[in-house]
Amino acid sequence: MCGIIGIFNNDKAAELAALGLFAEQHRGQESCGMAVNDGKIIKLRKKMGLVKDVFTPEKLKILQGKIAIGHVRYPTRGTSSIYNSQPYIVETLSGPSYALSSNGDIINYKEIRQELEAKGVYFSSKNEGELILKYIVFYVEKEGYSIIDSIKKMMKNIKGAFSAVLATKEALYMFRDPYAFRPMTYGKTKEGSVVVASESCALDILYMDWKKEIKPAEIIIVNKNGIESIENNPNDFRVTSTEKHCIFEHIYFSRPDSFIFKENVYQVRQKIGNLIAEDDDINADVVVPVPDSSNIIALGYARKRNIPFEFGLIRNHYVGRTFIQPEQTIRDESVFQKFNPLPNFFEGKIVVMIDDSIVRGTTLRKLTKLIKHAGAKEVHLRIGSPPVKNSCFYGIDTPTQKELIANNKSIEEIKDFMGADSLKYLTIEQLRKTVKEPENFCYACFDGNYPVR
Repeated sequence: MCGIIGIFNNDKAAELAALGLFAEQHRGQESCGMAVNDGKIIKLRKKMGLVKDVFTPEKLKILQGKIAIGHVRYPTRGTSSIYNSQPYIVETLSGPSYALSSNGDIINYKEIRQELEAKGVYFSSKNEGELILKYIVFYVEKEGYSIIDSIKKMMKNIKGAFSAVLATKEALYMFRDPYAFRPMTYGKTKEGSVVVASESCALDILYMDWKKEIKPAEIIIVNKNGIESIENNPNDFRVTSTEKHCIFEHIYFSRPDSFIFKENVYQVRQKIGNLIAEDDDINADVVVPVPDSSNIIALGYARKRNIPFEFGLIRNHYVGRTFIQPEQTIRDESVFQKFNPLPNFFEGKIVVMIDDSIVRGTTLRKLTKLIKHAGAKEVHLRIGSPPVKNSCFYGIDTPTQKELIANNKSIEEIKDFMGADSLKYLTIEQLRKTVKEPENFCYACFDGNYPVR
């Protein structure tokens, strides 16, 4: 789960890309990067750290050009290092330059990499973005394919999730995997610049005249002639016949002010909260979210049950999201840096604490203990997703089942491990009711039914 941005036809492309990346900072805080094309060369800047630290006004002045692509990274493949950060660029002897940013993960990475290495392609990282770019460039430069045909060949042979933007000296190409696992939206400003991003919230701050979601297996080309769409039949590239959007984008990853997969994230999260509240009989004094991704879920729960909603936990917004920290030791320490209970708030109260999910369980266990230490009489946990029992291979940091608490413990054992008085999860059946087209979503992390392996 990363964030991408692409800008075409704007004299301040780098500045706009930086604004878009900042709006998507929640999608990754490990590293960020940008490649800017001035029509002659593509300049690259990427560094470990946050957008506003890496792309200062002084650095942006150096990145002049009318085409820019960018990336914020949360690592799923490859170590936490600058070598695995995006975008990636390729300079060729014949002159053309290429740059690419991608959000997702490739399940046949090793096989495809070995195939390209056998043909003399060199890799500097273990990142799926470099694999996608070098696959496309190889077939353009060595086999004589057009860029479009090379992208189509990549879609047929590379399996997994990718929402990607490719920049050349003349054009911007946007394309999405046939399952459309990860969100991707593009639009046009009133001034005529074309922008693409992982989430619509990044487009909103750039004042779009219109916005559209890129369709599964669709390729968009933007150049001096305008915008051209190539709507491929997704069935030519995959086994199943429906889209398989990541349901976790609605539960956790995406910002609540984004419109993804044809729905408002805010409204989906409210429905999640409503459904958790159904048939719940805890006589609580207050509903408290684990901020920020659980705020809207908790609000939906509180309204459904007519229980006061309060921010009993205050979040330090200068600490990154604990679930997407690359190392467990950093994740554990961040819990105490990140949350603090309101003074004298929990004393003697029966509390319903809402969280969007339980992945490893370390954060919620510490928060339950923190609230009880602050004087809560009872703490009842309500979770806005089913138990996460399976690894994700499409861009979420759950590489092994042994890390997933629900794969190793029963719900009763998890409750005891958390130190909670009760624990209730949303069911898969309830989760399916929160979206308009439930058959178009991937629930593999809950039920183990993987669309592609």
